[in-house]
Amino acid sequence: MTSTTVPAASASHVEKGAPAVEHRGSLGLVRGTALYIAAVLGTGILVLPGLTASVAGPGSILAVAAVFLLSIPLAGTFAALAARYPDPGGVASYVRRALGNTPARIAGYWFYFGVCVGGPVVGVLGAEYIVAVLGVDHSAVGIVGLAILVPPFVANLFGLRVSGTVQLGLTVLLLAVVIGVVAVAFPAADPANFQPFLPHGLAGVGAAISLFLWAFAGWEVGTHIAGEFANPRKVIPWATGIAVVVVGVAYLLLQIVTVAVLGPDAGNGPVPLINLVSAVAPGVGPVAVAIVAGVVVLGVINVYLGAFGKLGASLGRDGDLPRWLAKGVEDGAVPRRALSVTAVLIAIYYALMAANGFDLTAFILVHTSCMAAIYAFGMIAAVKILDRWSIGWWMAIVSSVLTVGLLVLAGPNLVIPAVLALAAIVVALVKRRVARRTARVSTLRQAQDGASSTNPVSTLRQAQDGASSTSGAPMIEPVEISPTATPLEAP
Repeated sequence: MTSTTVPAASASHVEKGAPAVEHRGSLGLVRGTALYIAAVLGTGILVLPGLTASVAGPGSILAVAAVFLLSIPLAGTFAALAARYPDPGGVASYVRRALGNTPARIAGYWFYFGVCVGGPVVGVLGAEYIVAVLGVDHSAVGIVGLAILVPPFVANLFGLRVSGTVQLGLTVLLLAVVIGVVAVAFPAADPANFQPFLPHGLAGVGAAISLFLWAFAGWEVGTHIAGEFANPRKVIPWATGIAVVVVGVAYLLLQIVTVAVLGPDAGNGPVPLINLVSAVAPGVGPVAVAIVAGVVVLGVINVYLGAFGKLGASLGRDGDLPRWLAKGVEDGAVPRRALSVTAVLIAIYYALMAANGFDLTAFILVHTSCMAAIYAFGMIAAVKILDRWSIGWWMAIVSSVLTVGLLVLAGPNLVIPAVLALAAIVVALVKRRVARRTARVSTLRQAQDGASSTNPVSTLRQAQDGASSTSGAPMIEPVEISPTATPLEAP
């Protein structure tokens, strides 16, 4: 995919609600749909079916259905925004248009510092599969996870990207794995595994919904690539609609089969897809699943590292982070400084995961709680800037109500978005104070310059200096006249 990303416009030169500059690209319906599917149906299939089954049992199927229905207006709203405002700034740019700089800075921090925790999570997920296939000790997950993270970082430092055609191939391969797993495992389904249906009550279903937000997060990614479409207004809604159906059906079928075949053991072990295939087709099946999982993980990390790099550079350009990060924000440039900061962040998160025994639940919840907060801001912005009474506007209204439910489900996990929001507010206050101090100093200097320009002695000296510099002849030293001085007598 050829990148035509342009810097996000700042509030200083973007009129609220005004359409963004129109961008034209080469993406059509097929490759565009593949990118949407890849952004949403990715690493979630590696762990979430088993993880949600462990917290909700068969009730996790209800969680999938609920999040699927929730994703329809969310995806529709982002499709409407992307089609009308094909701006690579994404949600932060919409928030800037609707709410101003500080809310946009908050949304940017949620992405860069909160959603970024998903990077090492993806690396660990891939490592779990590889270690399971190789049959080595589970302690090797840490080393393998780091090894998975290195190639995408190297690729992004040299500006390499996964093309749209390669991503299309990865998406087709991923869908083939899902369909194959469901087809192979379904004959081993046991109806008894659906009892009891709600072993952990509705609270378990709520927890599973919060976890599944990880699986259905990604619709906002389309807002960053909207300018790559040949006809954003026409293609993006169709690509989004197809992707919603494909992703929803894939997750629903996979969750049903996971519960039906594995039952209470669905949550045992970190590699449910391999466990599922091993239950009915041991041997070649798990190896194939692990290889595909590794390829998908590398592709996902590569794409998102590039996005985080550009986001970090744009935050530096807009003054939301140190301005030296802005290097590489231009189209076609490589944001190596921002990528280096991203590497430090991921290293910190990875160390915390290792200290926690690579239990990913808490980190996934951090990621999903930040996404819930971003969605809430995005929906508010959509209500303000989309055409009133349009389909997209109505979807934004519905999504605004639904995202309130997501925030409630996130509950105490919202402490991380709250801390990041507080940091963004502190930055705004500091910037405002510095701006006032700078303005005050500038005003004092201008006043001093003005006073100097009205002083006759100063004026005469300035004139003397100017004449001396041009003629080289010395001038008579000016005489300061006081009110009590006597007149000079003529010679």
